[in-house]
Amino acid sequence: MEVVATAYNSVTAQTDGDPSITAWGDTLEPGMKAVAISRDLLDSGLYYNMDITIEGLEGRYKVLDKMNRRWVNKIDIYMGLNVLEARQWGKQYVTISYRPSE
Repeated sequence: MEVVATAYNSVTAQTDGDPSITAWGDTLEPGMKAVAISRDLLDSGLYYNMDITIEGLEGRYKVLDKMNRRWVNKIDIYMGLNVLEARQWGKQYVTISYRPSE
């Protein structure tokens, strides 16, 4: 599936409330491979705690957060406290892969 991918950090300016707590209540820590997804992707087969791969990035990422309802067809890649890295990532179109639940 092709989506827009941006990046975010555990900093107060980028989040609501506690910058380390996700919308599902998980605690994020720098180094974790996690993503937030737009809520419309929940209807496309993605779900909480699902593993996905992101074209161009190594390893698997866990769906641990969800974004504000205003976003569609989008993921936000968690980049810990490294704001510069997130800014350098910017906005990209990527293909994500996942295995639907059976």
